[in-house]
Amino acid sequence: MSNSLQQQVAIVTGSSSGIGEGVALALSRAGATVVINHSHAGSRPEAEAVLATINSWNGKATIIQCDVSKEEEVQHLFAETIRQFGTVDILVANAGLQQDAKLTEMTLEQWNKVISINLTGQFLCCREAIKEFLRRGIVPERSAAAGKIICMSSVHEVIPWAGHVNYAASKGGIKLLMQTLAQEYAPEKIRINSIAPGAIRTRINHEAWDTPAAAQKLLELIPYGRIGEAADVGKAAVFLASDDSDYITGTTLFVDGGMTLYPGFADNG
Repeated sequence: MSNSLQQQVAIVTGSSSGIGEGVALALSRAGATVVINHSHAGSRPEAEAVLATINSWNGKATIIQCDVSKEEEVQHLFAETIRQFGTVDILVANAGLQQDAKLTEMTLEQWNKVISINLTGQFLCCREAIKEFLRRGIVPERSAAAGKIICMSSVHEVIPWAGHVNYAASKGGIKLLMQTLAQEYAPEKIRINSIAPGAIRTRINHEAWDTPAAAQKLLELIPYGRIGEAADVGKAAVFLASDDSDYITGTTLFVDGGMTLYPGFADNG
């Protein structure tokens, strides 16, 4: 187990399952105290399972419920974290969802739901994190930076995705949200980057990989020849949260097996 994040406190939104769970586990293994976030009462058992896993290796973690699209709940998430642990060093703004439909069939409710959680939720969480980073400043024995934010984006911040206009728009927005905040707060030694996963094996997208035919079709989009795992994203998050990446800010790290290499053009299109 690495100690690169020892003494640091990390909030991982949407970490009761999927990619968020993988990130929470990886940060814990690197020594961080982890706040496991889930959005509603029904996801509490999943959050408790993540907590039990962290407890099994004597890691330190807690669970805080929060719908990231609601300002007052985000404020409570950070206030409660600071009450329990004194501060926040790392934010992984991961919470997100899909509500897919063709444009002409998409409701305003579907549009607003995805934008409010995927994009507005990151704005709210980043704002509270940066307030705390500015208040506390740099503590050299914890980190060279005053704070670290990792925005969870997607390959669809650059790859259009028909039938998912709300999701793709939210991820494109995350790209410039991250870059603008990185530009704004780099002088304060606050580092802000994104991770853009490609096809990652989680329960939410099981239809894309749970049969041999579906998996083979998906692999045609992945030059590296395998579907990603949540642990792949977790390892990238540990790197971006650690001082090993102290000179990196305003960058999107694609964890996609080469999906953004546009493999359809490998044979001259």
